[in-house]
Amino acid sequence: MDKIVKRYYQLKQQQKETEQELKELRDQIITFCGEKETSEFAAGPYRVKLISQSRKEYDDVKLYEALPDLELWRMLSKSDPGKIAGLVKLGVIKEERIQDSYALKQVTLLQVEKK
Repeated sequence: MDKIVKRYYQLKQQQKETEQELKELRDQIITFCGEKETSEFAAGPYRVKLISQSRKEYDDVKLYEALPDLELWRMLSKSDPGKIAGLVKLGVIKEERIQDSYALKQVTLLQVEKK
């Protein structure tokens, strides 16, 4: 069991290092695109594309105030953007009712594909 735990620890450390390197490379690619004022380019056999998305970040207090119905709040239990979007899509919650309970956050997704 010692070998298994040791290997697990090593892999978790490697994972952390890999994730940090990925973050740094992602930041460099996004900076490059910003400098070149482009959202798409080719690099050798790879195609790079930046995709901009808006995500809603809910404020639990404001959301609770917008949804005083305890049954609705129990369905959510906490602000889960996926659940909230599903309830809005189903018509259980009207978008207008919760429009002041979130802030929009711009997120840039990086997509690298091999040609």
